[in-house]
Amino acid sequence: MEYASILIFAAFASGVAVILLCANSLWGPKRPNLVKTQPFECGVPPISLPAGRLPVHFYVVAMLFVIFDVELVFLFPWAVLIRELGWFGLLEMLFFLLVVVAGFVYAWKKGALEFK
Repeated sequence: MEYASILIFAAFASGVAVILLCANSLWGPKRPNLVKTQPFECGVPPISLPAGRLPVHFYVVAMLFVIFDVELVFLFPWAVLIRELGWFGLLEMLFFLLVVVAGFVYAWKKGALEFK
């Protein structure tokens, strides 16, 4: 019963989203023409097909950056509360950093950071 207001709010928000999506498809303007259906990028019509595929290493490096960046954000609150946490907080953070470094070494050994 404590979470009834949260559930009511979630149901209300979902209902509003569904109503707005349905209202747009029902009552929105439908006047397709040749200009509207052509693809464009940044306001410029496409001239040719892309030259080739982008190597997957760029995506892997970007994903690894995001993962490790988000994990290391936990260092900031720990650094603020280091005196209150004491030795237990220090050992917990050392374990956390050990896991992060192990993941980094694993990615390095698998060649995720190598460009050929």
